[in-house]
Amino acid sequence: MKTFGKSLAVALGAALLLAPAVSSAAEIVVKHAQGETTLPGVPSKVLVLDIPSLDTLDALGVDVAGVPGSNLPPYLSKYADEKYTKVGTLFEPDYEAVNAAGADLMIIGGRSAAKYPDLSGMLPTIDMTIDPAAYTDNVKANVVKLGEVFGKQAEATELTARLDAKLTALKGLAADAGTAMILVTTGGKVGAYGPASRVGWLHKEMGFKPVADDIDDRFHGGDVVSFEYILEANPDWIFVIDRDAAVGQVAEGQAAKQILDNELVAQTNAWKNGHVVYLDPASAYIVSSGYNAINTLVDQVSEAVSAAK
Repeated sequence: MKTFGKSLAVALGAALLLAPAVSSAAEIVVKHAQGETTLPGVPSKVLVLDIPSLDTLDALGVDVAGVPGSNLPPYLSKYADEKYTKVGTLFEPDYEAVNAAGADLMIIGGRSAAKYPDLSGMLPTIDMTIDPAAYTDNVKANVVKLGEVFGKQAEATELTARLDAKLTALKGLAADAGTAMILVTTGGKVGAYGPASRVGWLHKEMGFKPVADDIDDRFHGGDVVSFEYILEANPDWIFVIDRDAAVGQVAEGQAAKQILDNELVAQTNAWKNGHVVYLDPASAYIVSSGYNAINTLVDQVSEAVSAAK
């Protein structure tokens, strides 16, 4: 366990009684993906390298001091302003910038989780990496956890209740929606994502039936598939992630809508019935487990399936 600051240890509950954004004299013990970190009180200067956590902090109304210098989704573009210190990329911290910031908390997760040993030696650090085995529960747990750290418990309760209602509604819609295929396009190629992928919770937790159980999607391009395979699988729904659009690298003629617009895909039930949903690329690929991102995805899918009823 990493402990920083004062030796006075009291229960987390005591800290939660204090007003939001007011520093506490009580320590806060944060259990996270790589252990526990004890904070001397509510952090006042926070650096974030984990985009999902930045997304959730934004939803909670928590101010941050430092953010990644790239890959910010459009709806979080305000953090590109120079008033926010740029503390590295999604994968690699800028250690000089981190050290110079004089912050009292660093938040990492997912892509930056491997840097925990280095960063936790510099300042209190928590790893908010999601456990994909219980994806939506982990998203909500992270909202609650960050709410507790920053004295935003009421906001966290409201946000998680709102998301719970949406997830319950989508489960009801997915139950009899038929089969679904999650496709990812990149570099002119098409891959399939399975239940273990970054949006596999649509299968595992919401209930959309996959077209196959042997999808090997360990790579960012998914399990490469042909248009003949897509036609043979003939899904009732196709959910599409345009990876190149998400990372801002779409080449001429290689946008997802252009790649999939062909005579083979056009013969699938999904295409013929207008059941092809182009998921918000940044929410689906870059952010994924952030509160705003998952709400965007749930809304998109729910609206499409509702309209088809």
